[in-house]
Amino acid sequence: MPEKEPRAKIGIVTVSDRASRGEYEDRGGPAIEKYLTEVLTSPWEKVTRVVPDEISVLKLTLEELCEDQNCCMIITTGGTGPSKRDITPEVTEKFCDKLLPGFGEMMRKISFEIVPTALLSRQTAGVKGNTFLINLPGQPKAIAECLDAVFAAIPYCIDLIDGPYLTTDEKRIKSFRPKKK
Repeated sequence: MPEKEPRAKIGIVTVSDRASRGEYEDRGGPAIEKYLTEVLTSPWEKVTRVVPDEISVLKLTLEELCEDQNCCMIITTGGTGPSKRDITPEVTEKFCDKLLPGFGEMMRKISFEIVPTALLSRQTAGVKGNTFLINLPGQPKAIAECLDAVFAAIPYCIDLIDGPYLTTDEKRIKSFRPKKK
């Protein structure tokens, strides 16, 4: 019997007090899943979590998705603004071995062209072992805009940290990988 093609595991984490209590419908997590379904052509599976804006809970969730679930990528939504409860970037920065500030810079640049309050967003990205992490805003429209701005670089980043080989629908997003000599 031929071996089944490996599926990349991708963590999708919504960080929201209200959504975690069921007071608010999580629209960010489903927006990320929809985006990935449209863009990725390689097999993948989601591992979703909805957590409150609590440092310890988010840290434990990232550890579980990275170490126990072996996710090659964790995408968070929410908790990137300036309010007192917004803690996602701080937790991500402490959790990661290496930060990749270019992702946040590009997402803010693209978002700023649409809305001036993009300057208030503090998204970031980084690497922990073999896992790429990226923080996105909570609004579904902003999620797609931000991912469109940076996704071409994500599969190669995952290659560089010895993750699975992700492919994209080139009509939607053409992944960049250096040409082999």
